[in-house]
Amino acid sequence: MNVTLKRWSTGLAALLLALSLSACGAKNEDSSASQQPAAQTEQNTDNSASQTKTDELKTTYPLTIQDATGESFTFKEAPKHIISVSPAETEALFAIGLDSEIVGVSDYDDYPEAAKSKAKMGGITKPNEEAIIAAQPDIVFTGISMSEEAVKKLRDLGIQIFKTDPKTVDDVIKNIETYGLITDHQAEAKAVVDKMKQEENEVTEAVKSLTPEQKKKVYIEFSPGWTVGKGEFMDELITLAGGVNVAADTEGWSEISEEKIIKDNPDVILYANSVIDEKTKKSLGDIIKGRSGWDQITAVKNDAVIGLDDNLLSRPGPRVTQGLKEVAKAVYPDLFK
Repeated sequence: MNVTLKRWSTGLAALLLALSLSACGAKNEDSSASQQPAAQTEQNTDNSASQTKTDELKTTYPLTIQDATGESFTFKEAPKHIISVSPAETEALFAIGLDSEIVGVSDYDDYPEAAKSKAKMGGITKPNEEAIIAAQPDIVFTGISMSEEAVKKLRDLGIQIFKTDPKTVDDVIKNIETYGLITDHQAEAKAVVDKMKQEENEVTEAVKSLTPEQKKKVYIEFSPGWTVGKGEFMDELITLAGGVNVAADTEGWSEISEEKIIKDNPDVILYANSVIDEKTKKSLGDIIKGRSGWDQITAVKNDAVIGLDDNLLSRPGPRVTQGLKEVAKAVYPDLFK
């Protein structure tokens, strides 16, 4: 089948929150002399606490840190010229306020809107080496789509490339904290991470009372004939949302057995909603429902075949917890009215 897939990649619009650490306290000119020192002392204490918090969120350089490949990087100062060749990393860097420092992104980086106007550096698995070298970045960030072999090739060319490989939502959160540390944007990273943790907590609290018998079986298809098993963040999204991934007996990304899915009989089927068959113009949802024998699956019979934004579903960036909320709403709509 010839299918065009709007590229899912790495793989919850994280809002850039402003961190306000100012202390408040007004001096009442009509107060008695005995009251004024107490008011001034309280104000000074608040200011001191605020300053301590600010100092704690400042990066001390030189900073040495390792990436997912075990490579060590030493930053003498916050990088001023940054390239990202991973949509997930690009979203995270923008979310923590690095628009001015970002000098290039991959051809597939489309969020936030500002990313579209950045210089293009080629693909996410094989970026444009000449363009990267010409841009003279202090650091290049990449994610799960690029192999370690490709990373090594770029490093052999003298390119400083920092790779991530998140397997869980917690890994995504730690990566964002790491970007904040490297770039001295820790306060901004904390604001993003706090919001993500809140969104995750909203979901886990809503589904925590589900008994094993109440948990629904979920099948997810992000590209025609492909699903995800244990060991990847997309599998964890299903688990955190209170579901049971029917492909959890497999490892990583894998091609499906249509007969096995029929036998597993999922209660809910989730799919990437941007996939369209070039010839028939059918969506992936229609393709799934039209497969032989799949009309007997509970999810198909109950019209629980639900398309989700594949960028929220597959990008391990700051919007991943929004993706988690969408998964949870699709699986348990009654719990998220």
